[in-house]
Amino acid sequence: MKTNRRMTLAALAALGVLGFGQTAVAQEKTDFKVAWSIYVGWMPWGHAADAGIVDKWADKYGISIEVTQFNDYVESINQYTAGGYDAVTLTNMDGLSIPAAGGVDTTAVIVGDFSDGNDAVFIKDGNALADIAGRDVNLVEFSVSHYLLSRALDSVGMSEQDVKVINTADPDMVGAFQTDDVTAMVTWNPMVSEIETLPGAVKVFDSAQIEGEIIDLMVANTDVLSDNPKFGQALAGIWYETMTLMTSDTPEGAAARAAMGAASGTDQAGFEAQMAATKLFADPAEAVAFTASSDLAGTMNLVRAFLFDKGLLTPGATSEDAIGIELPDGTILGDTANVKFRFDTTFMQMAADGAL
Repeated sequence: MKTNRRMTLAALAALGVLGFGQTAVAQEKTDFKVAWSIYVGWMPWGHAADAGIVDKWADKYGISIEVTQFNDYVESINQYTAGGYDAVTLTNMDGLSIPAAGGVDTTAVIVGDFSDGNDAVFIKDGNALADIAGRDVNLVEFSVSHYLLSRALDSVGMSEQDVKVINTADPDMVGAFQTDDVTAMVTWNPMVSEIETLPGAVKVFDSAQIEGEIIDLMVANTDVLSDNPKFGQALAGIWYETMTLMTSDTPEGAAARAAMGAASGTDQAGFEAQMAATKLFADPAEAVAFTASSDLAGTMNLVRAFLFDKGLLTPGATSEDAIGIELPDGTILGDTANVKFRFDTTFMQMAADGAL
């Protein structure tokens, strides 16, 4: 039996019909694994595990959810892509370039935030972005930092041909910037906050200048999610309960922010500064509106064009249409026969409706 992808996951679950446009073969399970890495917009997942919120929502749906922190962001995505995890935190670009490009059908369950200054370009011995010309630029190659660099260079009439990218792992960023050899860097928080305090560091561009383009997600394997909608419901419940806690002007909210700050190598004030550079979607209705907006198509068109230019879509891709991207209204960007990345507002809408 074929299903219509315009039907929401909630409708499929209610009807007992499982599968995103695929033959329905139930593969129900009760144990799930979630991977996350250090970043202001993803710290809530670790805190939710520590505070018992994960277990609370898992128990509600009769499942078990194991939440694992990775120190290396790219490795967490690789482990998800290899099938070791059912869900992972990543950005819209990295979701398309790694699991989707690797053939793993992936669905964005939670659109948690977008970077509004958390990603930045730094230089030494200069005062303007144009001063980056001719330099080596340290960044995580092919990550959102690479994308940010591309958008930054374009804003001043330059291209990547004007610099040389040096691939650098995210745990090494702060130490590397303090060496004489490194004079330009692109990275994300919490490294951004640390680098800003270093002598000679000058921030010349950040993600607030490309608002809404670097989107932070919790994604899940589409087949796992479609066969186990309770997993998606639990993830939404976990996220929005933690959002309510961490954004509240209460002693409990302050304690949560302090704990997340400490876990990310800073303190409450440092973490709150990072929150200020993040557009967190604490309100599920706002998250749904952002995801359902026509602006998302424009953003994903920019992203897939960048990835095609870097050779990061499917092997042998002849255009940016190589991978299909499904938007919440059922519109597909790219190859309709090879849809591997999907934005679905089902579970966020359930949270907005109080239906979890």
